[in-house]
Amino acid sequence: MVNKLIIANILHRPVRTVVSVLAVAIEVAMVILVVGLCHGMVDDSAKRVEGVGADILVQASGASLFMGMSQAPMPIKIADRLAELPRVLAVAPALIQINYEQSLNLIYGIDPPSFDRVSGGFVYHSGGPFQGPYDILVDNIYGKSHQSKVGQTIHLLNHDFRIAGIIEPGKGARMYIPLSTAQDLLAAQGKASMFFVKCTDPAFTDQTKDAIETLLPGYSIRPIKQYMTMMTSNNLPGLNYFITVMISLAVGIGFLVIFLSMYTTITERTREIGILKSLGASKAYILSVILREATLLTALGIVAGIVGSLIMRKLFIGLFPTLPVELTWDWRLYAAGLAVAGSLVGAFYPALKAARLDPVDALAYE
Repeated sequence: MVNKLIIANILHRPVRTVVSVLAVAIEVAMVILVVGLCHGMVDDSAKRVEGVGADILVQASGASLFMGMSQAPMPIKIADRLAELPRVLAVAPALIQINYEQSLNLIYGIDPPSFDRVSGGFVYHSGGPFQGPYDILVDNIYGKSHQSKVGQTIHLLNHDFRIAGIIEPGKGARMYIPLSTAQDLLAAQGKASMFFVKCTDPAFTDQTKDAIETLLPGYSIRPIKQYMTMMTSNNLPGLNYFITVMISLAVGIGFLVIFLSMYTTITERTREIGILKSLGASKAYILSVILREATLLTALGIVAGIVGSLIMRKLFIGLFPTLPVELTWDWRLYAAGLAVAGSLVGAFYPALKAARLDPVDALAYE
């Protein structure tokens, strides 16, 4: 009987029902997609750094985990000093620039011989290594998203670059230019943002880290495995605050819409509630009907939100292939829990108001 009453109430006002379901769906999809995008970018960045093949990452003191936010304060001669340490096989300096044109991407300025010794070299889908100072290598993900071809000219960093090769992704950045060119563009001659250090054996990572800390006191020395564990939103305060704010906004939207929907329902059905109470319906019964109706609307919104997030992820990746969106079941469940909690809180006052209605006043309501 109660279920039939709830379904009848929902179907009686289809527009309001659809709006309520859409509001919850937007809330759920917004939480899933915002968190998925942020975590996807962080995880993708960490995996690409790991893919370089180095064992240790050397940066200046206080350098950001996001290497695109780092400057170039370190003399490149440090590479020679690092290479002299025992158990060090190769050292590759890199100068980082951020490309804001077309899409947000990191550009590595690299010295090909040393970078190849650390990473094992690039796998070329087409083209080959640098031939000139304004040549650029792009990975095939960037290439597909921009329909890039070898020999094509692209405008980056206020200069024209010729695509010399399209490579397999996963080795730090999506674009690479010669180190000397990056230094000229950044006015950082003889400087580097970081150094990738490869040990003769990964088992020597801790000893080599200790030796580098002795050689370069005050610098940020991180084994790649440690770097991977640190690349989370919790260790990036700005990103964590952004996620919190966006989730709060999403929950606020769901809360307000459900509150207004249930409040309007109570106002429109005051006489019906009066009839139910005159027939012996208890306060708990009325409260249960309103809260169960809100829960059903929320459940429909959660399903729609999860399905919508999957569709939006496909569209987003199709439009911006270089920006990964990582959807996980734990955050889907978390988003669903937030939606249910927000909806029940939003529906509680209208439900309590309905339960407290005096039957005589309710029946006399126009």
